[in-house]
Amino acid sequence: MASKKSSKTTKAARPATKKSAQKAPRPAASVASKKIDQRTKELGDWRGKTLEKVRHIIMSADPDIIEEWKWVKPTNPGVPVWSHTGIICTGETYKDKVKLTFAKGASLKDPARLFNSSLDGNVRRAIDIHEGEKINEDALKNLVRAAVMLNVGRIRG
Repeated sequence: MASKKSSKTTKAARPATKKSAQKAPRPAASVASKKIDQRTKELGDWRGKTLEKVRHIIMSADPDIIEEWKWVKPTNPGVPVWSHTGIICTGETYKDKVKLTFAKGASLKDPARLFNSSLDGNVRRAIDIHEGEKINEDALKNLVRAAVMLNVGRIRG
């Protein structure tokens, strides 16, 4: 019971304005946020810049999104994960792309047709972003918001 109260306190302490909420570190995710910062710097190329850009878009879509760092193994340093009552999406980097995989993407409406990968599965959908491609920021933000709504049970796929 005490942890629920402290969770509410953390939420109340968040900045009230959208602009400051986008830039403020989120207490529950500070370790993961630092790892994501480190990863974008390590990449040092268009992939790091792209990952940082989509990260900003994702985090600005909903004030309760948290950053996590998962699936660390000897052959992989780990993967950035954005969550809100469940995983929204992951952000993986490859030599030729940055891949955003939406955990429940097959259940989301995608009117802007951002999903361009993993289209045959029954659950996930992905967006592959290649060097030089422009990101439709409004459409991505709407997709993230739809994923949040699906996770919290306000919409059904």
